[in-house]
Order: sequence, then structure tokens, then C-alpha cells
Amino acid sequence: MVAQKALSLTVPDVPTLLSAYMPFLERGGIFIPTSTPYALGQQLFLLLTLPGESERLTITGQVVWVSPEGVSGQRMPGVGLHFSQQDYPVRDRIETLLAGQLDKAAISFTL
Repeated sequence: MVAQKALSLTVPDVPTLLSAYMPFLERGGIFIPTSTPYALGQQLFLLLTLPGESERLTITGQVVWVSPEGVSGQRMPGVGLHFSQQDYPVRDRIETLLAGQLDKAAISFTL
């Protein structure tokens, strides 16, 4: 069994959240900038602070996207974390912050 890793992410503003959020995942997900290598399927624990909030939300999820250090193009190294089923409330909070913007063609850290 692979040990669970812990990360922390503070999203400074709504445009950054829009670029990091992964709405195409069933339970939602978020891109976490990091140069630390992680494997697809690896479980991670994330402490997430959303824009304008001081509360740190705890998320447990699975790595579903990897942009390794030195990735081609203008991509930032990091991982995409698919939220677990218990994290639907976090997805809902993020989607409330991004209301009316999810269908806009924003520059994304993933796709």
C-alpha cells in the first residue's frame, strides 16, 4: 500500500481557481502546482484554501492528471486531483464561486 501524501494549496483569486478547477471530472477536481513527482492513481490529502476564505478545506483524492517537471509547452508542473465522493460539498463551494464562468473558455492548467 502506498502512503498517502499531504499537500497544501491556497488559491489567491477566482481567475486562478477557474484555471485550476477540473469540472469535467464527475466529483470535481483541482490542479495542484508541484514539482514533486506523483503517480496516476496515487491517493493524496489536500488542505485547500479558496479565494476570500480563511478556512482550510480537507480533501482526499486520487491523482488523475500529471504534468511532470520539464513538461512541454507553457504547462506548469503539477498534478490533477479528483475529489473523493465525500468531497461533493467542496465541489459545490467551488462551483458556487465560479458560477456563470465554467462554460467560458478559460486557460486551464490541464486541458
